[in-house]
Amino acid sequence: MTTLAARTEDLLGPPESEHGPSGLLKWLTSTDHKVIGKSYTITAFIFFLIAGAMAIVIRTQLAAPDNNIVSQHVYNELFTMHGSVMLYLFAGPFAFGGLANFIVPLQIGAPDMAFPRLNALSYWLYLSGGTIMLLGFLTTSGAADFGWVAYAPLSNSINTPGAGPNMWIVALVLTGFSAIFTGVNLCATIFYLRAPGLTMFRMPIFTWNMLVTGILILIAFPVLTAALVMLWCDRNIGTHIFSVAGGGVPVLWQNLFWFFGHPEVYILALPYFGVVTDVLAVFSRKPVFGYKGMIFATISIAALSTSVWAHHMFTTGTVLLPFFSIMSYLIAVPTGIKFFNWIGTMWRGSITFNTPMLFAVGFLVVFLFGGVTGIFLASPPVDFAMHDTYFVVAHFHEVLFGTVVFGGFSGLTYWYPKYTGRMLNDTLGKISFWLMFVGFWVTFMPQYLLGEEGMPRRIAEYLPHNNWTILNRISTVGAYMLFLSVFVMCVNFLEAWRRPVPAGDNPWDAHTLEWATSSPPPHHNFYWIPPIRSERPVWDHNHPDHTTLYEHRPRPGGRDLVGAQAGRSAASDPRSGFGGTAAHTGAEAESPGDDGESGGWE
Repeated sequence: MTTLAARTEDLLGPPESEHGPSGLLKWLTSTDHKVIGKSYTITAFIFFLIAGAMAIVIRTQLAAPDNNIVSQHVYNELFTMHGSVMLYLFAGPFAFGGLANFIVPLQIGAPDMAFPRLNALSYWLYLSGGTIMLLGFLTTSGAADFGWVAYAPLSNSINTPGAGPNMWIVALVLTGFSAIFTGVNLCATIFYLRAPGLTMFRMPIFTWNMLVTGILILIAFPVLTAALVMLWCDRNIGTHIFSVAGGGVPVLWQNLFWFFGHPEVYILALPYFGVVTDVLAVFSRKPVFGYKGMIFATISIAALSTSVWAHHMFTTGTVLLPFFSIMSYLIAVPTGIKFFNWIGTMWRGSITFNTPMLFAVGFLVVFLFGGVTGIFLASPPVDFAMHDTYFVVAHFHEVLFGTVVFGGFSGLTYWYPKYTGRMLNDTLGKISFWLMFVGFWVTFMPQYLLGEEGMPRRIAEYLPHNNWTILNRISTVGAYMLFLSVFVMCVNFLEAWRRPVPAGDNPWDAHTLEWATSSPPPHHNFYWIPPIRSERPVWDHNHPDHTTLYEHRPRPGGRDLVGAQAGRSAASDPRSGFGGTAAHTGAEAESPGDDGESGGWE
C-alpha cells in the first residue's frame, strides 16, 4: 500500500522549508493559520491552568465550615474570574481559535484562512482582552466580583465600584470582536475555499460543526457586545438602562445576556461534538454512522438554541414558562440523535482505545449524565427548587466541563501529531484520562447531593450544623484529582518536546484531508490532494482495495458511479489540484459524486 506521504515524498521531495521570519518574530507577525492556531491553543491552555488554580482555591475554601483561607470579597472575585476565564478565554477560543484555526483549512484542502490578516487581528484582540481581564486583580478595587453573568443591579457602579469591573467589560468586548471576526473567517473559508470535489455533504463533521458554530457566533456575540456597551454606559456616563431608579429595567440584562448565553452553550459544545465524531469514526475504523443525520441534527440544535434562553429565567417570573420549558425539552431530540449515531459509529467497529478514543468515550458518558440532569431543570417546578443551589453548579460543570475538557483533550491528543509531527506518550495519556474521569465524578456527584440538601451556590462559608462538610471534602478531593490529571498531561507534553518520537504523517490511519499532508504541514498546507469521492478521501486513497459505498453502485441510466480507483487514475498528476504553493490552479474535470453533484469546485 502506497501512503499519501510516501507518494508525496517520491514525487516532490521533503516538505518545503518555513517561509518568512523564524523564532519569536514568526510568532509575533505570522498570518499563517497554523501558527495562529498554535498561538490560540497555547494561550487558551494557559488560561485553563489559571482558571483551574482559582478552582482549587475555591474548593479548598469550601472543604471545611467557617473556613478563612480567603475573604468573601476575594472569594467573589475568584468564582467570577474562574467562570469568566473558563468560558470566555478557554472553552470557546480553544475550539474555534485553536483547533478550528489549525484544522479546518487542512480538512477542506485550503492553503489558509480566507482572511489571514483578520485572523491574526482576532488572536491579538483575544490575547489583549484576556490580559486586561486578569489585570483587574492588580487594581485597588480588585477584579470583577459580580459573577460571570454580571446580573444587574449587582454589576452597577454602586454595588461594584472601581476599575476592575470596567476592565472586565472592556475585556469581553475585545474578545467578543475576536470571536465575531473568527466566525466571519470560518464561514468564508468553508464556503469559498473547499478543494475540488469536496461538496458540502463530503465535508468532515468537525468542519460542518465549525460552520454552524461560526453562524451562531455571528448571531449571538453582537447581542452580548451591545449589552456590555449598555452596562459600561450605566457604570460610567450616567445612563439608567438597567437601573430602576432612572426608569430602567434590570431584568433586561438577563434577557440580553441569556439570548447570547444559551447559543453560547452550543457555540462551546458543537465544536467538541465534531471532534468526538471524527475521533470515534477513526478509532472504530468505520465511517460516521448516519452522516447526514448528524449534520441536520447539528443544524437543528443551532436553530433551537436561539429559542430557549429564558429557561435560565424561570424564577424571575417574567417569562412564559410553558413555551420555554417545551423548547428546552425539544432540544434534547437532535442531541439524542447524535448519541444514537455516535453509538452506531462504534457498534461492531474494530475499536482501539488510544488516548483520544478514551477521552471521546469519557465525553459520551459525562455529557449524557449532564444532559439528563438538564432535563430535570427544564421543568419549572424542579427549577424553582434547585435554581440557586449546588445542583445547578454540578449540572453546569457536568455539561460544559465534560464537553470542553474531555472533548478538547480528545481533539488535542488526536491532532497533536499533526500540530508537531511528534507522538504523545499513550501510557501517560491514559493515566491522565483515568485520573480526570474518576476525579470528575468525585468532584461533581457530591455537588448534586449538596444541591438537594439545599446548599446555596456562591457562598464562601457555611455552618458546621448544615451537615455539608463531608460532601464538600469529597468534592475537594476530586478537584485535586482533576488538578493531578492536568499535571500528568502537562508532563506528557513536556516529555514529547524533550524526547520526540516521530509520528509520521498519518499515525491513526485517519480518514480526512488533514492527514493527506506532512506532519507538521508545509507553509501552504498541501503539495497535492487525493481525489475526493466521499467524506473519507484519505481512507479511500490508502485503502484502494477496500470496496466503498460508491463503487459499483448502478446509476438510474445503467451507468456505474466512478469508483475511488478510477478517480485516482484520472488525477494521477499530484499537482492537478494544487501547485507547489498550494494555490488552486483550475477546475478539476467533473466526475459524478455520491449525491449526483459535480466533483468540481463549488
